[in-house]
Amino acid sequence: MKANFLQAVMAATLALAWAGATHAQGAPGSDTKTVVKEDAKTVGHAVAHSARTVGHSVAERSRKARDTIRADSKKAGHAVGHSAKAVGRTVKDSAEKVKTTVTRKSDEPQPKN
Repeated sequence: MKANFLQAVMAATLALAWAGATHAQGAPGSDTKTVVKEDAKTVGHAVAHSARTVGHSVAERSRKARDTIRADSKKAGHAVGHSAKAVGRTVKDSAEKVKTTVTRKSDEPQPKN
């Protein structure tokens, strides 16, 4: 990112230098205000282009990170879901064992009233 910023600064500097050289070779009756306006416009376009390039490269890198994080989160979610199901099954099985143990009928016949 620092390299891209440096490129933007260099492009702006070169644009100003080029505009200055062009101005020096121009007609002697040219208006200074117009020249400065054009120079600023040229530099602004160069900086905007460099900023756009930097923005696109950052977006591309962050897209890769986003996809990696999404995949890892999905795996973690599936693991948590699987563990929750396993715990639920264990609790259900244990509850059924306790129920059958508590409600087990004795070997003796039940008394008749």
